[in-house]
Amino acid sequence: MADSHLAQLNIARLRAPIDSPVLADFVARLPEIHDLAERSPGYVWRLQDDSGDATAFRPFEPDVIVNLTVWESIESLRAFVYRTAHLEPMRRRREWFVPLDAEHLVLWWIPAGTLPSIEEAATRLEALRRNGPSAEAFTLREPFPASIDDRRSQTA
Repeated sequence: MADSHLAQLNIARLRAPIDSPVLADFVARLPEIHDLAERSPGYVWRLQDDSGDATAFRPFEPDVIVNLTVWESIESLRAFVYRTAHLEPMRRRREWFVPLDAEHLVLWWIPAGTLPSIEEAATRLEALRRNGPSAEAFTLREPFPASIDDRRSQTA
């Protein structure tokens, strides 16, 4: 078992209310995409409520939804994002979401067997926005490897 897992947060500003016709295709695809993620190699966990969804969590602003997941590695997350049926709805994101002026996705390493909180995810996103990519908060374009020092500081 690996010592570290990869936490991932991405946020999106809705173009319309979640139950509107504008977002109907997006909402209809959620169960399929969630199932695909859960069956993907390297998947560990995702934030969800009792209904199996996360769109009700609105920790940032009322029109911003979150996706918080944990993966075994950067490679497993990248494979899910870019080499599965997840790619088709991702290509359509501008139909459903307003582009953000700041980073909307952040990655960071966590000790294996732990789960990130929304508060921790928000802190990591803010660190990325403030400081750019670092071992504390990074992106798929500029990843950082898990290091022994990072794991020690996360558990201290």
